[in-house]
Amino acid sequence: MSSLIDKLQELTTGDKDKDSKATGTPVYVDESSGSDDTGNGTVDNPYQTVVHALTSTKGHEVSIFIRKSSTEEYALIGTSALKKAKKTIEINEKKAKKAEENKEKLEKEAADSKVKDQKKLEESKKIVLKEDPSLPAATKAKIYTLKQQRGNRVRVFGWVHRLRQQKENTFLVLRDGTGFLQCFLSGPLAQTYDALTLTLESTVEIVGSIKEVPEGKTAPDGHELVADYWKLLHAAPGGDDAFTNKVSEESEGNVVADNRHLVLRGEKAAAVLRVRAAMLTAFRKSFEKHNIVEVTPPCMVQTQVEGGATLFKLDYYGQPAFLTQSSQLYLETCLPSLGDVYCIQESFRAENSHTRRHLSEYTHLEAELAFINFDDLMTHIEAVICESVDILLSDPTTEALLRTLNPKFTKPSRPFMRLNYKDAIKYLNEHGIKRKDDVTGELVDHVVGDDIAEAAERQMTDQLGVPIFMYGFPKEIKAFYMKKIKGDEGFTESVDLLMPNVGEIVGGSMRISDMDELLEGYKREGIDPAPYYWFTDQRKYGTCEHGGYGLGVERLLAWLCDRYTVRECSLYPRWPGRATP
Repeated sequence: MSSLIDKLQELTTGDKDKDSKATGTPVYVDESSGSDDTGNGTVDNPYQTVVHALTSTKGHEVSIFIRKSSTEEYALIGTSALKKAKKTIEINEKKAKKAEENKEKLEKEAADSKVKDQKKLEESKKIVLKEDPSLPAATKAKIYTLKQQRGNRVRVFGWVHRLRQQKENTFLVLRDGTGFLQCFLSGPLAQTYDALTLTLESTVEIVGSIKEVPEGKTAPDGHELVADYWKLLHAAPGGDDAFTNKVSEESEGNVVADNRHLVLRGEKAAAVLRVRAAMLTAFRKSFEKHNIVEVTPPCMVQTQVEGGATLFKLDYYGQPAFLTQSSQLYLETCLPSLGDVYCIQESFRAENSHTRRHLSEYTHLEAELAFINFDDLMTHIEAVICESVDILLSDPTTEALLRTLNPKFTKPSRPFMRLNYKDAIKYLNEHGIKRKDDVTGELVDHVVGDDIAEAAERQMTDQLGVPIFMYGFPKEIKAFYMKKIKGDEGFTESVDLLMPNVGEIVGGSMRISDMDELLEGYKREGIDPAPYYWFTDQRKYGTCEHGGYGLGVERLLAWLCDRYTVRECSLYPRWPGRATP
């Protein structure tokens, strides 16, 4: 069978020593406006390349007419250009032939490999593992205890976190929630059907000796389990339903949210939750040191704390009720009997907000302190946070997790910067940090009385780069129970603690201690005082100067672990439109 090159040699005119002559059907090529995809070689619909023109007219005697642009006249192709095109076709033919040969070779190799693998799988079904009764009895152990078990035979259980299968051996990293363990399967242990088909997230039982890894090698905790027996407990699916097809490092948006239950198996997500647990433990230790008692207020309430617009309403046996916005009012009732108190409890805000620092349900660490002044309150907040960070970092395991998540983390320096609200307004204007006018939408300077927006507040905090107590907010933008500044009654003894990269993590104030002033606060906000009788009674039966605060646990964790959004700092975050899984 003659090749395309042979055909072209026969059909095109001219020779290598003379100019080409037009003897066949004319075919037109316009290198600027022609198309190899839609062209047909006519003068009205030319091809774009000579190579395509020759290839498309295989079997026909043709003469190629070509032009560089639509402004030129068509001219018969020259001998050298024709020769070059034929050479290109020849090269392309050889490449296509070689590609076809390689394809056939690879297909044959794949088919042979498939047959070989299938045969190996069938043979593997004959291998049955049995635990050697002559070996020392294995001690059932969690991974975190294995440093003390080096040289001993142990029995561990867990999920396959990583997997690397070789021809004769299998390396896997096991995860049991307490740590990670490299395991080594060799010989028959790596040749069973279960070993050859093992998948990530399968659960297994592995028995063997804990041995320190050789110098120059690395493994979690510096040792590995050299297995002498193992068995599959449950096989996770492979193929399209494999774990890695559900979530990966590149997953984002709804994929991550819908598969939060699987995301939690990742090292970063688990590390954040471990730091969270350690952080809450540290706070409890710090509160215990200060003799502050933990209590558990109710979550279903019939009063508001921060404003009715952000309440989740529910029907409580035919009565209107709400999910709590804050446990503060209940904490205040504990002061006369328990002294200073705190709680770590969920709070709920029905704000249709999708910012990276807002959740509809969040963990609220709140405290109330008796017989204090405003300076005492800020000093206490600073002390508890710094002491808790110190406790957190005193544990080597927790510190290692924190440093992995946030390598640049540094402990906050004391004392924290204190910035009066009025001075903050001045700072914003002096540094060109604008606000959007509510009417015109234009960017304008801040004025005293503004409720400083989150973006402006965070920009200022990031510029200053240190923890900031911003205090003395106008009474119009704060809650009814906050104490006014003596001599400057338009402002309150209120404070927000701002952290770089996050913004506000704590909000607190001194509380109104005078009953008449509190009743005036109800009136100003249009609140019926009747349902608050028990709260008002605190000013009736032995009042005192007192104050308190609420700390957003997820926000503090975002600061500690350098997470972009608080959604990464909650077990199953809730925000508008998201209440699953």
